[in-house]
Amino acid sequence: MSHLPRTRRARRRCLAVLALTVMSTAATFPGAAARPETAPHWTGTWEAAPSGTAPALPGASIRNVVHTSVGGTAARIRVSNRLGTAPLQLDTVTVALQLPGTPAGPGAVPGSLRIATFSGATSVTVPVGQDRVTDPVRLRVPADANLLVTVHTPTGSGPATYHRTALQTNYLARHGNRAADTSGAAYTTTVSHWYYVTGIDVLRPSAEGSVVALGDSLTDGTGSSFGANRRWPDLLSERLRALPADRRPGILNAGISGNRLLLDGVGPSALARLDADVLTRAGVRAAIVLEGVNDLKGAPPQTDPAAFVRAYRRIVARAHAHGVHVIGATLTPFGDNRDWTPAREGLRHEVNALIRSGLFDGVADFDAAVRDPHRPDRIRPAYDPGDHLHFNDAGMKALADAIDLETLDG
Repeated sequence: MSHLPRTRRARRRCLAVLALTVMSTAATFPGAAARPETAPHWTGTWEAAPSGTAPALPGASIRNVVHTSVGGTAARIRVSNRLGTAPLQLDTVTVALQLPGTPAGPGAVPGSLRIATFSGATSVTVPVGQDRVTDPVRLRVPADANLLVTVHTPTGSGPATYHRTALQTNYLARHGNRAADTSGAAYTTTVSHWYYVTGIDVLRPSAEGSVVALGDSLTDGTGSSFGANRRWPDLLSERLRALPADRRPGILNAGISGNRLLLDGVGPSALARLDADVLTRAGVRAAIVLEGVNDLKGAPPQTDPAAFVRAYRRIVARAHAHGVHVIGATLTPFGDNRDWTPAREGLRHEVNALIRSGLFDGVADFDAAVRDPHRPDRIRPAYDPGDHLHFNDAGMKALADAIDLETLDG
């Protein structure tokens, strides 16, 4: 398509600036290269988009379990008070490798736990509506591995920014600062949300960058197996492991269950959160957009296909301005779901025809990959966890397999 060469040039310019920027960081790690063409690059390896707030946990240590897509020689942690109403005080943030087990628990691999700092300080106050990123933490982070990212909140600090649908067991030590504990003995309570932590970057020798999946519950993983990392972005990352390590992009999941394209729903709309959850993430080179099903079936439902087109075009234009190319995913069937109607099915077909018509730099035809050939208004029964809308592990694999890997490189 005509704008792809422009996007490639913009990406090269961004990478050149990034290389120059990280040289000062790289110099803090002995043996790091000093030339821009070989300087290490920060790349996102994991993300959880803020989806709302939960009651604060004053005095608790919260141990979040997150799963990397690519590895590196150092890490940075993003903490968020984006949806809070009072300044967030964190007096300790740590990162460690999760101790393997059957099942794995809150214990850290001995010798792997690191205390993160913010401009040299171990504590930070995050203003309302903002994020903070730690200084580089010297830790060799493996690809396809679990990290423990622990935060201690000495006071309530108002409602806690969190990601509700973690599909992952996380841990609480309700009393005292246990963030630096290697042992998991104090972590006697479990939760299924991620608190405050919204991103992990790693330092890599290559500039392959990251790919962000922007979506709703279909991307967030609803319907897939709990604690198994079987969301379609996870399975896309698994496909990419066939590439040499220095050619794999990081895969970031910016899905929010209940999210909408045109209106705020659960979390800000896709348009409203595009900068924070996609365009400002480390090393982002491409975005895969699967947004719109909740606009079809939500309250109030959106019925004008032109509104979808305008929103998609705004996403593409803003992404191109940042040197990011965009793959549009077709909207998947939801026949037999309680919110399905013939009119909504007709609109879904209209929107999908527009997505396929060249609005985006590439297309991931999720609709074609998962629809029942005998009844194209519904998903294949083998992919249906029972609600006729979301996808089980087999359905998530079908979505991941539908992405042409060549479209991820603009």
